[in-house]
Amino acid sequence: MVPVDFMQKGLKSKVTWNKEQKLVSILDRNLKVKMASTIGPIDAGIVGTLTDRFEEKTGVNVEYLGAGTGKALEMSKTGDFDLVLVHAKVLEEQFVADGYGTERIPVMYNDFVIIGPANDPAAIKGMPISDALKKIMQSQAKFISRGDKSGTHVKEVELWEDAGLTPEGDWYIVWEGGSKGNSATLKYTNEQQAYTMIDRATYLALKKDITIVPLVEGDESLLNFISVIPVNPEKFPQINRSLAMDLIKSMTSEEGQIIIRDFKKDVYGEPMFFPNSVEWNNLTK
Repeated sequence: MVPVDFMQKGLKSKVTWNKEQKLVSILDRNLKVKMASTIGPIDAGIVGTLTDRFEEKTGVNVEYLGAGTGKALEMSKTGDFDLVLVHAKVLEEQFVADGYGTERIPVMYNDFVIIGPANDPAAIKGMPISDALKKIMQSQAKFISRGDKSGTHVKEVELWEDAGLTPEGDWYIVWEGGSKGNSATLKYTNEQQAYTMIDRATYLALKKDITIVPLVEGDESLLNFISVIPVNPEKFPQINRSLAMDLIKSMTSEEGQIIIRDFKKDVYGEPMFFPNSVEWNNLTK
C-alpha cells in the first residue's frame, strides 16, 4: 500500500483513487494541455466538467487558468498556453489576424441580461436594450461596469455605442474589482443595488443569493458566443498542438455538446449554455 500523496509527489503525476472499482489512475504530467479561459464558464463549472471528461477518456491532464477575455488572449500571446476559450469576437478575430491563433472554433453560447433592483428605479423592465440603457443614463441610476476589457465588458461597450450613448458620471461605476469576473461583479452589484449586464449562467448560479433580477433580456444583440482558438504552432513551436486539437474535438463532438446542452439544466430548470459547434449544428439541422 502506497499513499496517494506520495505517488503524486514522487511520480509528479495526478493520481486518483476509484473507491467503487478499487482502481488507481495515474495521469502522466508530461501528457498535459494548457488552456487560458474566460472566467464565466469556469465559475459556472462547465469548463471543469468538459475537461474532466477529456481527462477520464484520454489520461491527458488539462491545466486551465481563468481571466477576462482580453487578459486571456494576452496571456496566450506568450506561448505558455495551447488554446484559449473566449467570448469577444472582435478581440478573437484580431488575435487570429495577428498570427497568434489559427482559427475561431464555435463551442457554445448563452445570453446576457440587464439585471437590477427588483423595484427597478429606472423603469426599464421589458424595454428594448437601447431604450433601457438610455433610461438608465437619463435617470442616472447606478450602473456597474467590469471595465476590464473582458468579453462581458467588450459587449457592454458595444451596446452603449449601438445606443449612441457615452456613459459617464458618478452613476456609471467602473468597478476596480471587475477583473475578478462576473460572479464577483454580480455580487458587488447586488450589494450596491445597482444595474449591470451579466451572462445568464452567472445569474442562475447566484440566483438564490441575490435580490437583483433580470429586467431586459431576449434581444438578439445580447447573445454571448463562446469560441475556442488553438494557439498558432508556427509562432510557438513549443505548444502541444496535437493535444490542443484533441481537447477541442472532445468539446465540439456530439458527446461534448450534449454535456453542454444538459449542464445543470436539472438544477436550474433552464440551460446555462447552448451547444454551438459546427458538428452539432450539422447534426441538428
